Amino acid sequence: MRRRILLSLLIAGGFVLSGFAGTIAYFMPAIRTGLSSTGQAAGLPAPTAAVGAATTSVTARPQPGSNDPFTVLLLGSDNDAKFSGDHLLTQSMILVRVEPATKRVTLLSIPRDLYVPIDCASGSQKIDTAYSYGGARCAVSTVQTNFHVHIDHYVWIGLKGLVSLIDQLGGVDVVTTNPVLDDFYPADLAGGNPFAYERVAVLPGAQHLDGLHAMEYVRSRHGDLREDFGRSERQQQVLLALRAKARNLSVFDLPDIAGSLSGQLTTDMGITQVGGLLPLAAGLDLKNVNRVLLLPPYTHGQIVGNQDVVVPDWNLILPLVAQSFPS
Repeated sequence: MRRRILLSLLIAGGFVLSGFAGTIAYFMPAIRTGLSSTGQAAGLPAPTAAVGAATTSVTARPQPGSNDPFTVLLLGSDNDAKFSGDHLLTQSMILVRVEPATKRVTLLSIPRDLYVPIDCASGSQKIDTAYSYGGARCAVSTVQTNFHVHIDHYVWIGLKGLVSLIDQLGGVDVVTTNPVLDDFYPADLAGGNPFAYERVAVLPGAQHLDGLHAMEYVRSRHGDLREDFGRSERQQQVLLALRAKARNLSVFDLPDIAGSLSGQLTTDMGITQVGGLLPLAAGLDLKNVNRVLLLPPYTHGQIVGNQDVVVPDWNLILPLVAQSFPS
């Protein structure tokens, strides 16, 4: 019974964060699925000083639930049979800054093809490879180094975790501003062959999407004229739709949600930290959510070697990040 109560507390804390941005509902409705897996398996690295930047002392990380602002890196991976568990890419990387005192939230989507130096590898590569080299620690360190931002915590969710979460919530309601028509969508969830493809379509307008169709909307990489930027926009739309669904949940829904996410979610937050989020649930408003995409001129497409990449203009990006994610 005590185990069930603690688990429910973790899930409830996740939905408090979802009230801030919708984003955390995607990644955090059940911080862990059992007390034994709520430990700090992979702590975050200390902030890395940028080249040429002034060195600052490392202070204690603010605790979610206090009045201090904090930043979370949200990571989402395709973890189907095509990939080994120790070599996953991150299909989604979103920085979230929460300011409890003003109830403001900033979401910054990082393009998966952003071409940057990887902290735990040699040379520059697409930023989605950082997780494959060193898990959350490497992904966090790489984002900190390149974006000159301090990250307090991370949350990672797998491919099937998002599908299960949305199905447990009864689907999501989205006005699809970026319709999808993809002839080469991976048929790795519904079919038995993880390397097969299928044709999928998500029409424009108001849609009620179950887990699989919501995944098609946020995951498709073909047929969108805005390419990865349109994909980032779609991801943010579904995250905010999840925030709306979270408001209708009761504590009695939490055990089923936790069971659906077994093995699909990890974080460095513990029970006490998540429990401290509960008082923040009141008075949150989507009007206080600032959504940032690194569209041109902040980035531009380029071919490096034999691959298409997104090249950052740090002279434009770093002032934007400093404004949205102040130290």
